[in-house]
Amino acid sequence: MRTSTRIGFLASALAAAVWAQPLAGTEELRRTGDLAAQMVESIDAYLMRRLSEAPSRRVAPKPGDRGTLRRLLGLVDAPAAEVSLQFGAKVGQGHGFEILHVRWPALEGVEGEGLLLRPAKPKAFAVALPDADWTPEMLAGLAPGLPPEQQFARRLAESGCLVLVPALLDRSDEFSGKQGVRFTNQPHREFVYRMAYEMGRHIIGYELQKVFAAIGAGGKLPVGIFGYGEGGLLALHAAALDERIKTAVVSGYFGPREQVWSQPIYRNVWSQLLQFGDAELAALAAPREVIIEASPHPQVAGPPLERDGRRGAASGGISTPPVEAVRAEFQRAAGYRAGLKFIEGGPSSDETLAAFLGSLGLKPAPLGKVTSLQSAYEPKPRTKRLMDQMIEHTQRLVRRSEFERRKFPEALTKAGLKKMGEIAGPARDRFWGEVIGRMPEPEGSFVAQSRKLYDEPGFTGHEVLLPVWGDVFAYGILLIPRDMKPGERRAAVVAQHGLEGRPQHLIAPADERMDRVYGRLAAVLAQRGYVVFAPQNPYIGEEKFRALVRKSHPLKLTLFSFIAGQHARILEWLASLPFVDGGRIGFYGLSYGGKTAMRVPALLPRYALSICSADFNEWVWKVTSVDEPFSYMYTREYDMLEFDLGHTFNYAEMAALIAPRPFMVERGHRDGVGIDEWVAYEYAKVRRLYAFLGIPERTTIEFFNGPHQIHGQGTLEFLERHLKPR
Repeated sequence: MRTSTRIGFLASALAAAVWAQPLAGTEELRRTGDLAAQMVESIDAYLMRRLSEAPSRRVAPKPGDRGTLRRLLGLVDAPAAEVSLQFGAKVGQGHGFEILHVRWPALEGVEGEGLLLRPAKPKAFAVALPDADWTPEMLAGLAPGLPPEQQFARRLAESGCLVLVPALLDRSDEFSGKQGVRFTNQPHREFVYRMAYEMGRHIIGYELQKVFAAIGAGGKLPVGIFGYGEGGLLALHAAALDERIKTAVVSGYFGPREQVWSQPIYRNVWSQLLQFGDAELAALAAPREVIIEASPHPQVAGPPLERDGRRGAASGGISTPPVEAVRAEFQRAAGYRAGLKFIEGGPSSDETLAAFLGSLGLKPAPLGKVTSLQSAYEPKPRTKRLMDQMIEHTQRLVRRSEFERRKFPEALTKAGLKKMGEIAGPARDRFWGEVIGRMPEPEGSFVAQSRKLYDEPGFTGHEVLLPVWGDVFAYGILLIPRDMKPGERRAAVVAQHGLEGRPQHLIAPADERMDRVYGRLAAVLAQRGYVVFAPQNPYIGEEKFRALVRKSHPLKLTLFSFIAGQHARILEWLASLPFVDGGRIGFYGLSYGGKTAMRVPALLPRYALSICSADFNEWVWKVTSVDEPFSYMYTREYDMLEFDLGHTFNYAEMAALIAPRPFMVERGHRDGVGIDEWVAYEYAKVRRLYAFLGIPERTTIEFFNGPHQIHGQGTLEFLERHLKPR
């Protein structure tokens, strides 16, 4: 190697070594690759461990746990005052029984509907629950689709049972939307689930209410319930909750529930796996009999295909688990209680049918003939009726929910500025623990890792990695103004990107669109004298991050459970830096970063102020409305669902948790995430609270004539006024 070449190489190596020098007090960051993707993977690994450990952490259920289960399923509304079957036409005749169309009231505005198979002298009452894609007519032998031996409703009627067959909402998507607004490819069950979940209700709960309302139709007859597929899910939960049920068959459903995140999203139940796997539900039915039939499950590859503008459905399918896994879950249940039966075969095998009838004091009868007394039945009008009723019931809850939520800001106003902490503290604990989901505190002491990334005229920039929980870390870019004086402590701003964003998008984006959306916010703030930290939030990676949400919910967690913990660590580290004033750290986020601006500062009082850009909304309407095409009911953002948020904390109430700290909203007139009227309506509640507390100068909203982007005018003035950076 020539001397000049060798000297040039050594100089380059020395420059690279100096460039990579970590910040004082940190170790060198040596990790390479896509740190954002690695963050998502670390959270995924954490959740998979928690899911696999969940069964060993559960304990034997107690009768009092039924109250918790009822709340998680949304079984909290008053049932119909008087329930009686309303008989319609006689639609068929079987061997020793007639078949009638029936309906009955269940909830305000919600009816059950299906078939009643009525023998002359019934000896028992059975609720036969088909899979979601089986009609009552198929189960009664009036319509093609099932072999006679699987038509367990007519087999029970032939054996002396009075049989009620409720119609369940199916998995097609014909009515999943609104004429003149938009339609989706979401299964009917998912379309109802989405709006119901946000209001603390559930498609499972709605259909259980219909079952519970109908049980009284059997009078003093012994009651059994027999379900397959989605009907098996309902049968298991019904037996766990309703002591009137003497015996239950669960077919084509039972098994380990830790993979529920990969199944259709309408099976997701908030926090269920902390207490209730299938074994625990079976144990709650003790000492009554539960028969587990390990039969093939309904095969569901996924939602209906995207087509003709219909899209937005969550992924997820149903397949049959290995019989060994079903048996293992059965053994867990048997460890809690005696009296369970395990039958392999079916669905609705002769052995299962005989065991069910025997528990009711009956014996199987030979298969007879069923005659239809009507022309080919079209189930679609009934499906639409059932769906419309559940949608309207939920939308009624949405309209009424504001009156429940307003109690919190009213209590703050009554307490006044000096005592509002006595009200806000417990409310914050409720929001964090019951709605967002609370992770453990970040683990112990830590050493940050860093490396230099930017060397600009106005600032230097450093990649920073902060351990949070085991392998789960926080990551971002710290910008330090060059004009810092020795011993000086500056105000800091945490600048948060939106969906699929990265910290670099706020500093020096290569993408022109990102430059337009974010306006190089972090760089602008650093040039104005703020210390700036731009964190990487884990809503990146398309379906990979949305899978985190699916895995989190059954564990009583959300994506913001992790984000809040990461930001707690970020704040801890920023406050430890000798050039940061820990009492003057503000937050400014756009879009999904605006969602963060509403939730994280509400949870972490260490943030001195919050600015929500391009996200503030009448959030409950945004997530549940069927009347506006920009509603999340019509898009793929199922990661936005938060159980019972509608009755607890809309954006005005989140802002009330931020109060009395300064709070600002930035809103573009042409921002398609909502409309000005919704934003102004919700913000008016915030302005009123601050005014009633005597601090109106601490909040404001700026409308500007622009789209979904950082405007960076009134917000920068707001930061200057309340953080005073120099």
